[in-house]
Amino acid sequence: MKIISLFNNKGGVGKSTLGYHLGFALSELGKKTLMIDLDPQCNLTICGIETEYLHNIWQEEDPFIDDFEKAFKENQSILETPRSIHFLLKPTEDGLSDFDILPPTVNLNANLDLIPGRLSIHKYENKLAERWNGAYQGDNLAIRTITKIRELCNLYAAKNNYDFIIIDTSPSLGILNKTIISTVDGFFIPAQPDMFSLYGIRNIGNSLELWKKEFDTIYNLISSDKRSKFPQNFVQFLGFTIYKAAKYSGGNNEYDLAQAHYSYVEKIPKIIEQFIKESNRLHLTPEQLNTPIGGSSVIHSHNTFPSVAQSLNCPIWQVPEVYTRLRKEHPEVLLEKEIEPINQGSYGRYRETLDKYISFTKALLERVERLN
Repeated sequence: MKIISLFNNKGGVGKSTLGYHLGFALSELGKKTLMIDLDPQCNLTICGIETEYLHNIWQEEDPFIDDFEKAFKENQSILETPRSIHFLLKPTEDGLSDFDILPPTVNLNANLDLIPGRLSIHKYENKLAERWNGAYQGDNLAIRTITKIRELCNLYAAKNNYDFIIIDTSPSLGILNKTIISTVDGFFIPAQPDMFSLYGIRNIGNSLELWKKEFDTIYNLISSDKRSKFPQNFVQFLGFTIYKAAKYSGGNNEYDLAQAHYSYVEKIPKIIEQFIKESNRLHLTPEQLNTPIGGSSVIHSHNTFPSVAQSLNCPIWQVPEVYTRLRKEHPEVLLEKEIEPINQGSYGRYRETLDKYISFTKALLERVERLN
């Protein structure tokens, strides 16, 4: 099992949309996958499940987020239904014993599950900040707080036989993302062809260097037993991809981008080489370092397709089937969601996106396999 994260210091690059479709593409390839939403904005979650269903999950959890110990004494049956990631982290946040059973995940298809996000995850981040220095002294609760996300990944993988766990993150370089990125196996950067991506990669590279020094110091100070709670190797960079870029066939380049955008794509590998240390990208070949993951497979924007798919809580390529079924069986749902009629002539373009995401996912898997 490998734990993979998407990360960018710049918001609005389509990170959650790409992560959502990556999860479905992995499932199409027969890889059993769990997606975990650790972005407080919960965009990955909103892609996957109905807002009303999410509201019910959060509403049931509210007393537990306020006072977990009291609420759990009164209602232990809450573990019988899917829970948010903050709920799962709450006993550690409050310094309480973990529950004996793992709540089920939200099932999206035969090979794909989701642990929803929650806006209140900032409370766990606050505890990370409070307890961080205790890790240098080997404090048990501090170590537990830092490694709990990875432990949950391993527990769910053992229970449900996941091949991959995909973690979505916020654009922050704060302590929550420091903990997540430093304790997963690999991460990649979805970017746009602009100046912000160049600076975002610089910031990530500089932060990675600092984070590795902190974790190396902690590892040298704690016992081997406590060290075993962390990954064997520090996180590896899996590369970058351009996402949501405008297609311009007159650009006269291999990615069909406007020349101004293409010039930024050309600069990205040099920025990576300069700011992301070689020790964090040991497994990447020179070609993988210099090219977007999957080439041009997911580079171009799908216009309104992603927003329609999000409204229907399905990946883009399933829109025709989901829309047709709802139109026949539950037309009131389409009215409720204010979804405009979809022209059947566009069905083929929706469906052909599957091949693009499969191509991207296979290219990513080649890089992940090199982690071994």
